Amino acid sequence: MKIVKFILSLLFGLMFINAGLNKFFNYMPMEKPTPEQMKIFSAFDEIRWLMPLVGIVEIIGGILFIFPKTRALGAIVILPVMVGIVAHIFTLDKSEMGMSIAGVMFFINLWMIIDNREKYKHLVS
Repeated sequence: MKIVKFILSLLFGLMFINAGLNKFFNYMPMEKPTPEQMKIFSAFDEIRWLMPLVGIVEIIGGILFIFPKTRALGAIVILPVMVGIVAHIFTLDKSEMGMSIAGVMFFINLWMIIDNREKYKHLVS
């Protein structure tokens, strides 16, 4: 089980590092956005600091998520971004591939949070 957890954490972390780097270098092609998505993207463009912040959080969270010692922190750092991804995909995008990938990624994140719940007890007591 330890090997499975490491492989999933490595893939999860690398996906977020890749997504974060893409926010800065725009090297991955994007599908043609819908009119609703264009409104969102134009709003993000108005708030110039938002996408770089999300990119930095994705990179840092992805790096933290890979290593067992920092995985609990990485899971919490990535959680708000993951919630935003799931909310966007399940409300606006609604592609089957996107929903399945986002769903699996969200459950991996929740699994790591639940698996590391002992480390969070100091935060809420």
